[in-house]
Amino acid sequence: MELRQLRYLVALADERHFTRAAAREHIAQPALSQQIRRLEAEIGLTLVERTTRRVALTDAGDLLVARARRILSEIDDAGGELSALAGVKSGRLAVGALHTMGPVDLSLLLASFHRIHPAVELTVREQSSEELAEMLRDDVIELAFLSVTERIQSRGLELRRLVTEELVAVLPSHHPLAGREGVNLVELAGDSFISFRAGSRLRELLDGAGAASGFEPRIALESNESRRIRSLVSSGLGVAILPRSDAVGGGAPVAVVRLVEPALTRDVTLASRAQRRHSPAAQAFLALTASVYATPSQPAIIES
Repeated sequence: MELRQLRYLVALADERHFTRAAAREHIAQPALSQQIRRLEAEIGLTLVERTTRRVALTDAGDLLVARARRILSEIDDAGGELSALAGVKSGRLAVGALHTMGPVDLSLLLASFHRIHPAVELTVREQSSEELAEMLRDDVIELAFLSVTERIQSRGLELRRLVTEELVAVLPSHHPLAGREGVNLVELAGDSFISFRAGSRLRELLDGAGAASGFEPRIALESNESRRIRSLVSSGLGVAILPRSDAVGGGAPVAVVRLVEPALTRDVTLASRAQRRHSPAAQAFLALTASVYATPSQPAIIES
């Protein structure tokens, strides 16, 4: 069993496609397929189910991928610690990101980091907060920008809160409450909502606030893109609850009304797996983020 074979298997598990996995690992697709078959022959088990439409892992494949991630993570960390003696000159850094980052400008952070450390290979994965948290625990990614949820709080992560942002009601311009300065959520109980998908922090906040206000929000449409949600609201297809930065920025015309009861906020937090030894690239990215979004408090360690 070779390390390169484990890397190829992990890439295949992430991409679910031989050609994409091969491109990610910078080898020819037939060579990657051959190495996976050699690995299967060595251990005597089928790891990958191959069809004309998709690639799926067997139970044995899932088990080996989970182990391989930790093995490769330790090896990468060890190599990173050695290379740290000479500074951040190369390496890989996988970062996760929310679908909506609010006032945190990820593009600027990535561009600044790349300018300082051009040899570091950057990968960005965009998912919901809970999916990002699981990816951190499985060492699929090393750092993630997410919003803290109840389920995330109960598991072992190291959290660095960057910003806290107000949520507001976003209404069609012709809505009866569009001219108000503030609105209670219960006043929107009769409206259809356009919301982020289940698993996102913003959906969790909407569902929880609705329950606290005595009703279950009726979800008419779902999207994980704030601009699309805003456009759908502007077209009169429903109302929404969005971070203020997404509601007042450029985009389709809507009415933005302060949410009075309950008042809601969401955070953007930089997270990593607790007790993980960060690579030099990750340490440099953490330092850069801290310099741009300075936080006065120390990181909070949330134990599982």
